[in-house]
Amino acid sequence: MTPEQFLDRLKKQQPAPAYLFLGPEPYQRERCRKALLDAVLANEDRDSGFTRHDLDQTSLAAALDDARSLSLFASQRVIWIGSAEAILPRGRAAAAAASDDDEESAERGDLSPLTSYLREPTPGTTIVVEASRYDFDGEDKTKLERVQKFFSEITAQVEFRPFTPEAARSTAQALAKQAGLQIGLAELPLLLDATNGDVARIAIEIEKLKLYAGDRKVTSDDIAALVADAQSATIFALVAALGRGDRIAALEVLDTLSSAGEYMPLALTFLATQFRMALAAREAGVRSASQIQAHFNKLGARIWPERARQIEQTVQAFPKSRLERAVVKVFEADRALRDARPDDRVVMEEMILALTGPA
Repeated sequence: MTPEQFLDRLKKQQPAPAYLFLGPEPYQRERCRKALLDAVLANEDRDSGFTRHDLDQTSLAAALDDARSLSLFASQRVIWIGSAEAILPRGRAAAAAASDDDEESAERGDLSPLTSYLREPTPGTTIVVEASRYDFDGEDKTKLERVQKFFSEITAQVEFRPFTPEAARSTAQALAKQAGLQIGLAELPLLLDATNGDVARIAIEIEKLKLYAGDRKVTSDDIAALVADAQSATIFALVAALGRGDRIAALEVLDTLSSAGEYMPLALTFLATQFRMALAAREAGVRSASQIQAHFNKLGARIWPERARQIEQTVQAFPKSRLERAVVKVFEADRALRDARPDDRVVMEEMILALTGPA
């Protein structure tokens, strides 16, 4: 089920004896955790009613023994069992390397304590088995499916998938409205791009911006000042100037970055990422922002519409030969920044002069 379905069912019926929480998305998982605690421990002392175990430190049998025991201080309990991936059976190579008398190895993969508990769960106690290490896409997909299959006896499973760009945007708007933060349609993409669409981070940054801006409208300068990685917009201005071959504008942007105290190796990392993604998009034959976004999302490198438009503009501004040259020059500048040098800015200026000079 989705987090929204979980929250809806929690309002209409009693919690299930056991849940399996799957996926790394932190914002929705925290919402569901708080809602579950409110539902089960509404009239209880949270400290005595909530217990957490981690299966990389405690055995499943010990955690379930705790769930079976009755507390003198709380009639309702929530037992949170984290790091569920730790008890999955090892692969053949790892199993062969393990000692035969290793008790921990013997317990790994043994679900009989859970099977026994689910036949007769403790009244008033809700168990949550959490597997948050693996994602639903890319290389993690097979691992997560293995976890899901392993714990299939827990029928109430909640999947915490990453937010889509559209969902992250609408959630950010809702959070801003809830906080009373005035943020415009031009500034919202800057916040989304700076946080990479991480809604947990967006919620934190909205709180910071509200405290900083108060009742006035948030500006792009506010976001650049408060939100980490928001300087990427200024870095893109440098990319645009380099694409036009505008040496003066590029040096002016560098001056802005230097005056703002930007860490030049970090700025160079942004540049390198932008050029590499633009080169990858050109080699893949994708040109429009929508094609670029779909291409990288398919590869598992999730990007946002605003970032896709920036890559599109870079692809349009740089022929393939200039992109390849830019990647080389950025690499050389990065190597120079790691050497003994008089000034980071000198290295950056030399790179700009090389990229805006004759090919």
